[in-house]
Amino acid sequence: MIELLHNNFVPVLFAGLLGFLLMGFPVAFSLAATGLAFGFLGMEIGLFHETLFQALPLRVLGIMSNETLLAIPFFTLMGIILERSRMAEELLETIAQVFGPVRGGLAVAVILVGALLAATTGVVAAAVISMGLISLPIMLRYGYNRTIATGTITASGTLAQALPPSLVLIVLADQLGRSVGDMYQGALIPGLMLVGLYLVFIAAVAILRPKWVPALPPEARIYVEANGSSGHISLVLLLAAAGAVGYGWSQVHESIMNPFLQRSLPAPGDEVLITSMTMASFFAVAVAMANRVLKLGLLSRLSEQVTFVLIPPLILIFLVLGTIFLGIATPTEGGAMGAMGAFIMTGVRRRLTKSMLNEALENTTRLSIFVMFILVGSTVFSFTFNAADGHIWVEHLFAKLPGGELGFLIFVNVLVFVLGMFIDFFEIAFIIIPMLAPVADKMGIDLIWFGILLAMNMQTSFLTPPFGFALFYLRSVASRTDYVDEVTKKTIPAVTTAQIYKGSIAFIVLQVIMVAVILFNPEIVSGGITKVKKLSADKVEQLLEAPVTDYGNGKSGSDW
Repeated sequence: MIELLHNNFVPVLFAGLLGFLLMGFPVAFSLAATGLAFGFLGMEIGLFHETLFQALPLRVLGIMSNETLLAIPFFTLMGIILERSRMAEELLETIAQVFGPVRGGLAVAVILVGALLAATTGVVAAAVISMGLISLPIMLRYGYNRTIATGTITASGTLAQALPPSLVLIVLADQLGRSVGDMYQGALIPGLMLVGLYLVFIAAVAILRPKWVPALPPEARIYVEANGSSGHISLVLLLAAAGAVGYGWSQVHESIMNPFLQRSLPAPGDEVLITSMTMASFFAVAVAMANRVLKLGLLSRLSEQVTFVLIPPLILIFLVLGTIFLGIATPTEGGAMGAMGAFIMTGVRRRLTKSMLNEALENTTRLSIFVMFILVGSTVFSFTFNAADGHIWVEHLFAKLPGGELGFLIFVNVLVFVLGMFIDFFEIAFIIIPMLAPVADKMGIDLIWFGILLAMNMQTSFLTPPFGFALFYLRSVASRTDYVDEVTKKTIPAVTTAQIYKGSIAFIVLQVIMVAVILFNPEIVSGGITKVKKLSADKVEQLLEAPVTDYGNGKSGSDW
């Protein structure tokens, strides 16, 4: 019996963990209990040394002092404050008025607001519940197909896992031993591509099944001018003028700063892009404020509403993510700035109350403790797992897969996809990723690309039955009984659970397609990461020998 346990210790260890989970114990305690129980069992049978857990207290203290994980409470607090400030409601109402006159406009508005909420809140529950409460009754009121309506809301809410500042990217960066900033940069383009894929799908539905996604009727359009026009022309002119100002400023900025930017290590293009977008945003706000205060009559009501509702969160996104991408701030510092910006935005709107602050701090503390306990439990489990040479066992397990690196990646993605149907993404990140990362690294796989590939895959866990959390969030706010609509006075049938589940299928397929695109096109991820140019020893020697007066005239700048 002891010899059998010696030879099969790692499989038995996993069986023990599975047993604890099936008995209903919380994941954090199941991990810790499995690690401790099998660790002491290994000591008794002579498999481990008695000092196995001697360094455990130091590891726990190291987890508590991990500055990377400190970004989680900051971004969570920022998201909760913004969500409680009714930002989602205002964004949905405004963007729905912009796109409402066209077929599928409401669905487009939900997707775009989901992307904006993802880039500001980063919390799936807040996004899905907010859009479910606000947009679902409107979509049902005007005759949207129920599977399209529910699927759009749940899928758009899950964008919080694909777009920075995603919490799962912070956790994956910590588990993979990579920079959170690099993870954010690498995830930006794939995340935006997924948003584009959703929009293309809605456009296709509008063309092929126009009755499924009707336009808003004229009586539902609230921002109408005195002459009966919609105000869209004024909005287009404002955006064009803001874009021209931003582009012109970027050209001037680049020509002035180019000699200095050439010698800086990060690529200057990121700074020019972010600062030009920020300048365009400030210009639009200034024009809208002048129009309102001086009553110039240059802008329509729709233009003013879009400016004052849409621009502030965009500026916050530029400042938070821009400083991280440019290397000016760490993700933790960026999260702190984002939380402060959320307080300022909410305070300016006079919606920051003591009860809101208490609720936000309580929810942030609860999530932070949840992550901390899971990480401590996974650390205890990893002590026993590594002591039993579990990583070697996993390497041998994957070495038998056909197809080499591609076979490994396909198997891992299928495994994560299936696990996502039953367990939370935090649990996958803390249990599975530490076992897969050493194997991927040994195969020469870029861990940033590997992490973003898995993050995009884990996003599907919120939509896949039977335990898709986004489905549950929408189920909790969707009407369970028939009701009379307050505007049309018509009876609206209840939303069934089957309709919510059915609505997620098309978007699961779109996410799987995006995973495949990233899998076979790694440059989508690597192309978004700022490359730091490395100097050879010869170049360094040449620069050291060059006269000081050469700097600034273009000669030394080109060497950099």
